[in-house]
Amino acid sequence: MSVSSEDLAAVEAQLGRTPRGVAAVAWRCPCGKPGVVATEPRLPNGTPFPTTYYLTCPRATSACSTLESRGVMAEMTERLGTDPDLSAAYRRAHEAYLSDRETLGRASVGEVPEIEGISAGGMPDRVKCLHVLVGHALAAGPGVNPLGDEAVAEIGEFWTRPCCDDEPQDDSP
Repeated sequence: MSVSSEDLAAVEAQLGRTPRGVAAVAWRCPCGKPGVVATEPRLPNGTPFPTTYYLTCPRATSACSTLESRGVMAEMTERLGTDPDLSAAYRRAHEAYLSDRETLGRASVGEVPEIEGISAGGMPDRVKCLHVLVGHALAAGPGVNPLGDEAVAEIGEFWTRPCCDDEPQDDSP
């Protein structure tokens, strides 16, 4: 995998810092800029990094933060304890995340035993970070991460129109 210098520059502008360990753009915003990057499981300085799918789009990040502030994560975690079908689907999302990271690691840095079995975002038992779940849902596509898909749907029309060019817009869900 590789990522272009233009994409890295866009991600740097989005994050306000130099991105680390970016292997590829995993999803693009409607405006064409990177929205989710795939990150190597070991950063260039040797640090293990379990967050494979990193949400970089500022508007998507803001929308996730708004959902988190509304208590969506606690509600989702509660549902995981009472809905066996949702819990099973979320466990499959965790396993898919681990598989993606393993594939990425084999192609770049090899095994990273320090994070073996650890995905991100609280998977498979709780919801700790909607940013990670949305990043995973966008990168993997619909049907892989049920709670990421729910958050994407909750964010709404943002995903269907250009978003990052020119003026900032309020896209709070």
